[in-house]
Amino acid sequence: MQSFRSEIENPVVEKDIIDLANKIEMFHNGKLDEEKFRSLRLARGVYGQRQEGVQMIRIKLPYGKVTSEQLRRISDVSEEYSTGRLHITTRQDIQIHYVDLNRTPELWAELEKSDITLREACGNAVRNVTASETAGIDMDEPFDVSPYAQAIFEYFLRNPISQELGRKFKVSFSATDADTGLSYMHDLGFIAKIENGVRGFKVMLGGGLGSQPRHADELYSFLPSDKIIPLMDGVVRVFDRYGERKSRAKARLKFLLKDIGLDGFKELLEQEQKAVPVQSFKIDADAYPAYKIANVEAPAVEIANQKVFEEWKSTNIIPQKQKGYVAIGVKVLLGDFYIDKARQLADLVEKYAADEVRFSLRQNFIIPFVKEELVPFFYTELEKLGFVEAGYNKAIDITACPGTDTCNLGISSSTGIAEELERVMKAEYPDYINNPDVVIKISGCMNACGQHNMANIGFQGMSVRTKNKLVAPALQVLLGGGNIGDGEGRFADKVVKIPSKRGPEALRLILNDFEANGNGASFADYYVDKGEHYFYDFLKHLTAVDNLTAEDFIDWGNSEEYVKAIGVGECAGVVIDLIATLLFDSKEKIETAEVALEDSKWAASIYYSYSSMVNTAKAILTSENVKTNTHIGIIKDFDKTFVASDRIDLATSFDELVLQLNKQDPTQDFAIKYLQDAKDFLKAIEAFREKELAQV
Repeated sequence: MQSFRSEIENPVVEKDIIDLANKIEMFHNGKLDEEKFRSLRLARGVYGQRQEGVQMIRIKLPYGKVTSEQLRRISDVSEEYSTGRLHITTRQDIQIHYVDLNRTPELWAELEKSDITLREACGNAVRNVTASETAGIDMDEPFDVSPYAQAIFEYFLRNPISQELGRKFKVSFSATDADTGLSYMHDLGFIAKIENGVRGFKVMLGGGLGSQPRHADELYSFLPSDKIIPLMDGVVRVFDRYGERKSRAKARLKFLLKDIGLDGFKELLEQEQKAVPVQSFKIDADAYPAYKIANVEAPAVEIANQKVFEEWKSTNIIPQKQKGYVAIGVKVLLGDFYIDKARQLADLVEKYAADEVRFSLRQNFIIPFVKEELVPFFYTELEKLGFVEAGYNKAIDITACPGTDTCNLGISSSTGIAEELERVMKAEYPDYINNPDVVIKISGCMNACGQHNMANIGFQGMSVRTKNKLVAPALQVLLGGGNIGDGEGRFADKVVKIPSKRGPEALRLILNDFEANGNGASFADYYVDKGEHYFYDFLKHLTAVDNLTAEDFIDWGNSEEYVKAIGVGECAGVVIDLIATLLFDSKEKIETAEVALEDSKWAASIYYSYSSMVNTAKAILTSENVKTNTHIGIIKDFDKTFVASDRIDLATSFDELVLQLNKQDPTQDFAIKYLQDAKDFLKAIEAFREKELAQV
């Protein structure tokens, strides 16, 4: 741990990494329960893998931007601590796998040397802020959304209001009305707009995928850019207090919106306005770092196959609004590539482009600011790396999550079926290499990391049981999803469930019918015109399970018979006093509130004090076997269980005590008083618990 101190310049980051190392040691020694440890490590990008004893590390890259130096650093870390494989996610992150838990603090310290964080890449927090990969170069954009996405990222990183939410919170930015950031499926989605010369955003609220997808509501048709951070601050506070916490299946913001409606949410949002520390937060877009565009002459090259080169250009070159430059789209099969290629790519873009790449929502990347005359040279260099496959963001560009390869929740193989479907597309439907209309996505379970339920053609990993109770891998076929634009989208219908080995045949039937009966319409319109029952009828025969062969019981990419199994996480190996652990956590929150107060961060100190009080109440309610599903429920149930019955005397209600934070301005005086309230409350509960235990 001492080595971190000499290597990390930022004391906040240093403390974070040392804290992770300490918590790992506490977990191994049985002093920290598994649930609390899981929450802590997930908030630091450390995710348990399907394989026992190793971790997946998610590296948080806001809106997919990575510089040459950062790409080299990630490669070095992957070589030292992992397998050398990099995986691009559908949220523009990078994941590395098979990492020893005990080495994660030093891994993190290495990344921070290049200003790369793991913080809040997983867990119940504000996740990576995503954006259109063409932000800053898009010919149709009213302005570059990158500075605004960066501001959101910085404001909420380590922000106390978003550290222990009921579930994850996802934010996106779209550069244009094409809505390539997919605002309608996010907790908060921002679409760039200009009104009367003022920069702002259309705001979408409460969208999400998963087993029950929900289309976001339009919260504002236009919100000036200086209001987006105050708005999100309030939204996160409402979600933190009123969002479900016990049942993970109902803990996303979309379920809160479904329960109380948009008007009800707006009322709660208004109640939080006093607590929001800023009512206007001006984002200085002009201060955003300028692109470092290389000024080099085009080296002379020879193209071996001009026809292949021209086809690649027709699908992988993206025009830029900056005259004389283009971006190159690079298709990465399943988002996986290795550090030898990553290092050469870093050298290439540093010397000949703008010193950065942008990872995309479809697990690819673009190289912006390539001089038009350098395109042949880039093609030859990328060809050496195996990065010149045509069809960037076209129909043959299939998105898939890791599925049963590494994910704890995977039910069937995503990557295996994705590879097979791409092979079928290239071999049997070569014209689709130029088709941007058909979008195919695959998830290994209902959680939709592969975004299957917003695709034109989606596949979801499942299992199917035969009459003699044998279990085979299966796929739910979903059809008709798609992005319409400007905050509008369609979610796909679940049409049939079929054995996985019949996935290619299902795809053939769908595409053949589209070509025969689509009548020139888009795939989305073709599906709407025909209707769900039409597709069910001609796919129904694939659902039969009374004629399965031995091959049907072997999943894609595997050689052994399929076994439905969900991976297990780490085990603490000892019984922990959960209530004592929660009270210990409350003390830590008070200590953090004191540090924030010393740093003149009044709003942060107030929220840590609030979190301590709610956590303390949760601890003592847990001892009474009272459900603790939401923060507001904890507050109300504490009054009902302890205050109304005079078992604990607070001289006021707990509701009035704890909810001072949204009735008072976040001043220094209030922060000092509220911190003392939190200390007194913890002391009262500890005394009550000691008395109760003495009577047992």
